[in-house]
Amino acid sequence: MKSSLAALMAINKVQQTLLQRMTKQYQLTVSEWQLLDHIGSGENTQEILAERTKLDTSTLSRQLKGLVKKEMVTKEAVGRDKRQLVYTITAAGTETVTAINTAFEKLSDDVFEHWSTDERNLLQILLNRLDKSLDRQRTVK
Repeated sequence: MKSSLAALMAINKVQQTLLQRMTKQYQLTVSEWQLLDHIGSGENTQEILAERTKLDTSTLSRQLKGLVKKEMVTKEAVGRDKRQLVYTITAAGTETVTAINTAFEKLSDDVFEHWSTDERNLLQILLNRLDKSLDRQRTVK
């Protein structure tokens, strides 16, 4: 039997493969989909997006540039010196993020199809607890 952390690593690999397959159908990476979802939720500046996504500015800039090139978002320079950029999701971006989110929900439904509500709730409780434990480890080191 695998240890808990080893099992989580294996599950993560499978999940990443499934997510990559899902987003590739829409010519996006998993990271671009998640970023597009944030922008669609109204998080529209690099400062806000960097805080919420925990991405460094160069990675975030590269992903935003890719989304602009793919016409999923537009950017507008604002402020007196026009140095701050505000990103807005386009109609194509909204359609794409909605389609991927729907596919993600279907994947979730399929994965947990044979799980009872109690089992799903217990898993959620345990995952939240694990997240807090790992977060504590990250801040200790």
